[in-house]
Amino acid sequence: MAREDIPTSRLQRSATIGRLATGTAVKQLATRAANVVRGEEAGQEALERRHLETAEQIVAVLGTMKGAAMKLGQVMSFLDVGLVPEQFRDDFQRKLAELRDSAPTVPFAEMRKVIESEREATLDESFAQFDPTPVAAASIGQVYRATLHDGRLVAVKVQYPGAAAAVRADLQNFGMLVRLMSRLAPELDAKEIAEEVRERITEELDYELEAANQRALARLYRGHPFIFVPDVVGACSGERVLVTEYVQGTGFEELKRRSQAERDRIGEIIFRFFLGSMYRHHQFSGDPHPGNFLALDDGRVAFLDFGLFKRIDASVAEFELELARRGIVGDAEGLLALLRSGGFLRDANRYSTQQILEQFMDVTWWYTRDAEVELTQEIATQVIIDMSDPRSRYYQQMRHENLPREHLFGRRTETLTLAVMAQLRARANWHRIAREWIFGDPPATELGRQEAHFYEQLR
Repeated sequence: MAREDIPTSRLQRSATIGRLATGTAVKQLATRAANVVRGEEAGQEALERRHLETAEQIVAVLGTMKGAAMKLGQVMSFLDVGLVPEQFRDDFQRKLAELRDSAPTVPFAEMRKVIESEREATLDESFAQFDPTPVAAASIGQVYRATLHDGRLVAVKVQYPGAAAAVRADLQNFGMLVRLMSRLAPELDAKEIAEEVRERITEELDYELEAANQRALARLYRGHPFIFVPDVVGACSGERVLVTEYVQGTGFEELKRRSQAERDRIGEIIFRFFLGSMYRHHQFSGDPHPGNFLALDDGRVAFLDFGLFKRIDASVAEFELELARRGIVGDAEGLLALLRSGGFLRDANRYSTQQILEQFMDVTWWYTRDAEVELTQEIATQVIIDMSDPRSRYYQQMRHENLPREHLFGRRTETLTLAVMAQLRARANWHRIAREWIFGDPPATELGRQEAHFYEQLR
């Protein structure tokens, strides 16, 4: 197979992104102009179809780029539920799954050069066996299976040659990328979000930093009853090569077909890992998608890929938890005051306490209401619409709101975690689980009791 070159120059990549951004803007304006003379129902249908067409163009263009543009496409890929109307959703999800799960294949001869250059040794000197067929593809690299000379089975993630230059070229053109993404959420502070995303994506280029992230969570969860983070093989890793313990397990598509009880259990583990890591440990993976976890035969779930990673100050976590507490107890005035002080409201005088409380409940009810909830794609769709979509009844007031950068990846993680659990159709009283970190309540589930025992043993 011929090598699929990665366009690395700023001019090449800006031309591609610019054509996409300009084309979608012109078409959307044309559709809105035509809607002036259409009936309301016909106009809405035309806008929905144009929205789908725009989404398809985004997937098609970003999927060829392998750099920050493709990574932004993957950031989008689990916000899909709120982007398009229900009748088009299955088709759109298939297209986004292609973007998320596949990347153009680079011949192994090229990838081998990266490994040997990084290791300063031949492949045979570094590994007893090395399967040249990739077992997975990431946005900026491929994953291989290999065996070390001591017999350990390992996963070897290798960065595409030219990927770093491609990402840096994308980041130079970040203004255009932000304008493209802002069509999905025009109310946000594009500059603040651009800087936060720029930092996170730049960090993903450094596999040594990813190794440090993975080591940190592996230490935190070592011996955990149902969460497993594979160890890093530090002696074999470098800036463009990451070697970790190899994990075999059941993937997401098979898990979706499991019994309700099994899906409920997996959903609760996912919820506890992503949200629990954020609020208990103040560090978390910012990339909750199905390709990043496997169910193991012993009942644990293995979590993978810690390139997109975030550490937050304890004060940021406490602020978010206090917001949740005020909302749950119905303290609308306290909620409004906190949002104002935290920089979430550009003009707090535009809001009534009732408006703020209703908006808060509509985007968090699935874990702030004390009731058993079976999560569905319809629930995830409505939550995401109410958070950022022009179809939301809160959209006019959202145009005067902001999402400060220190809270961006937390909200993204919360939303994408919901989207994953919704695809599993997981059922639980999510509120009772979340109260463990929101209010410090004792656990209300068996998994919660196992986890509480784990943390008690660490004291």
